[in-house]
Amino acid sequence: TETAMVSDPDSCRVVLDNLHASGISVAMDDFGTGFASFRQLVEMPLDVLKVDRSFINRVCEDSRGQRIVKAIISMAHQLDMKVVAEGVETREQLELLIGLDCDYAQGYYFAKPLEAEEARGWAGRSLEF
Repeated sequence: TETAMVSDPDSCRVVLDNLHASGISVAMDDFGTGFASFRQLVEMPLDVLKVDRSFINRVCEDSRGQRIVKAIISMAHQLDMKVVAEGVETREQLELLIGLDCDYAQGYYFAKPLEAEEARGWAGRSLEF
């Protein structure tokens, strides 16, 4: 999470560098809820930025919330990161995020938490948007 990265950036950097060097993609979860600096975003080997659901909840409610999400997506893309919107619950949110060039979305709109066996069956189906 962003908070974990901020609490001990030096140790975090060593671990993330090792993971990234091993070919593992690294994502920062819950972006926007901690105090990550732009410098940390540039210096850490991050592949994916996961925008916290608190921002996604507001994306359809007001233009300011939408502009913030758009800025986060743009910034991440400029840093060669993919973006995941967390907490997508409505088609309206999904369509707006697609329009903002968000790469991926996750949330109850797609599925509630599932048991392992249910998830196996769910994973094989196709989604229509």
